[in-house]
Amino acid sequence: MLEILIAGGWPMVPILLCSAAALAIILERFWSLRRKNVVPPELGEQVLAWARTRKLDPGHIETLRVGSPLGEILAAALSVRNRSREIIKERVEDTGRHVVHRLERFLNTLGTIALISPLLGLLGTVFGLIEMFFAVMVSGVGDPLKMAGGIGQALVCTAAGLCVAIPAYFFHRYFRGRVTGYVVDMEQQTILLIDELSAHAEPVVPPPQVVRTSRGAH
Repeated sequence: MLEILIAGGWPMVPILLCSAAALAIILERFWSLRRKNVVPPELGEQVLAWARTRKLDPGHIETLRVGSPLGEILAAALSVRNRSREIIKERVEDTGRHVVHRLERFLNTLGTIALISPLLGLLGTVFGLIEMFFAVMVSGVGDPLKMAGGIGQALVCTAAGLCVAIPAYFFHRYFRGRVTGYVVDMEQQTILLIDELSAHAEPVVPPPQVVRTSRGAH
């Protein structure tokens, strides 16, 4: 295996770096995007029970906020539970954008690796063919060993680029789909909580208006 990598020449260096970065991102995302970390089971029902019984205090909300991404969104709704439904939805949407951004962390990098790895392999292929043509120009077609070196570099770089790009692209799409599924689950839980808070919200009584009368001219 080491001889094959060496045969690829210097273009193998960036390909190997992309491979290491892709592997690190895949392992980190598998660990961070576990369902129990993002959408803990029964958390939504527990928060609904808190909302129904009004057992809410700053300690409960803060613990909920730091526990999970779903808890952070639900805590955002509970923090403005005494406001109107529109304000609660606005706060949830603002918090949700930040949560989704964190869930998608490193996925753009993984997609970039999937895109550039074949290009790096193609670059190595081009340099291998150039080396082969120079060998032909210097020695003619009578020295097959020099020609084989250029062809070998071209084939190794192409294969290495594809071997990095295919898994990177697969896991990029896989994690995108997983994040989308989590977002749908969090939206459902959040809508249930907003409905519960709105159903028990006290009606807002507008302040009395002061009627001003204009004085007549004397």
